[in-house]
Amino acid sequence: MRESVCLFLQDGTYYPGRSVGKPAFRVEQLIPGHADRKGAGEVVFNTGMTGYHEVLTDPSYTAQIVVMTYPHAGNYGTLDQWSEIGPEEGVTRQGIKCSALVVRSYYEGPVPEGRLSLEAFLQKHGTPAITGVDTRRLTLHLREHGSQNGVIVAIAGDSPSETERQAALAYLGGFPSMEGCDLTPEVGTEAPAEFGGGDGPRLVLVDSGIKMNIVREIVARGAHVTVLPDSSTAEEIFARKPDAVLYSSGPGDPAVLGTQIALIRTLMSRLPVFGICLGHQLISLALGAKTYKMKFGHHGVNHPVRDELTGKVFVTTQNHGFAVDEASLPPEVGVWFRNANDGTIEGIYHKTLPVRCAQFHPEACPGPHDSTWIFQSFLDVLKAQPRQAGKL
Repeated sequence: MRESVCLFLQDGTYYPGRSVGKPAFRVEQLIPGHADRKGAGEVVFNTGMTGYHEVLTDPSYTAQIVVMTYPHAGNYGTLDQWSEIGPEEGVTRQGIKCSALVVRSYYEGPVPEGRLSLEAFLQKHGTPAITGVDTRRLTLHLREHGSQNGVIVAIAGDSPSETERQAALAYLGGFPSMEGCDLTPEVGTEAPAEFGGGDGPRLVLVDSGIKMNIVREIVARGAHVTVLPDSSTAEEIFARKPDAVLYSSGPGDPAVLGTQIALIRTLMSRLPVFGICLGHQLISLALGAKTYKMKFGHHGVNHPVRDELTGKVFVTTQNHGFAVDEASLPPEVGVWFRNANDGTIEGIYHKTLPVRCAQFHPEACPGPHDSTWIFQSFLDVLKAQPRQAGKL
């Protein structure tokens, strides 16, 4: 019999279930002010029907508890080759970055030969999960009241006692908000890594928490990619003699990353600069725009986006809780993509500089490949750009 656990939200609501993966917090471990990344975090919902492995290993979900709206999880197991934080040599990020997983029904049966069960994968990487939750009710609650912090706690019975509830609420009262939170030190490569080769374009990819499929998609188009840590300086970037710089996806609040924003301003005067997700937000901030926290964000593989230059609509993978404020965009910046559901900005371009970026994930994994063409559009920009000397 699985242990009884409960997901508590900071607004006082709770959702009991059963433990999967790493054992949940005990009440006595709930120390207010001590923010443990495993078992507690911002609760968000993901609308994908598959892809739980890729979601778990996406660094953008750092410090978040992910609720899968599709009711069943675990039936096809896990496989390291699906991981978005490796296992390519030279990239040091390993394991599961999200805080916990919430599912309606966890599959208890066998998985295909050669694969690890979802529970074994969670245990291997010290990540708790909860099953038996009414995820439809939870999702509607988050959609109505917004994403908020939560914690998974072991309870004595099928429902929490008042003592357990109060302990959880006291703990959440001291848990940091995602707004103002810099999570980039917890993700990304610790040392430079090289991918691809040949005479193709040379890109420096600044790693604030990349998904490895970004690298795979660029290399597949003939480019050479040098992945550098998020802390890299302008001198370190230019020393690689890149034809362009790409800022990656990643977790946390972009507005607090002042060093990265200032560096992008320097780079834009010398090189083409591209961005994906967090990178899009950082570029927008460097251009003078503002960002804001969304009510519940976009997390899933079925988000429609409209190309404002062609009018075409395509389906995208998304994972972000912050967006760019359109009213703050300077006149020299145009809207490239727009979310077809809520009208929020999903990409921008500079009207005179070789600068463009996308809020969604064109590399997918999981999700549709409708927007992988964007990587080629980045590389096409370089055809009109002279090779850089690599000097400040």
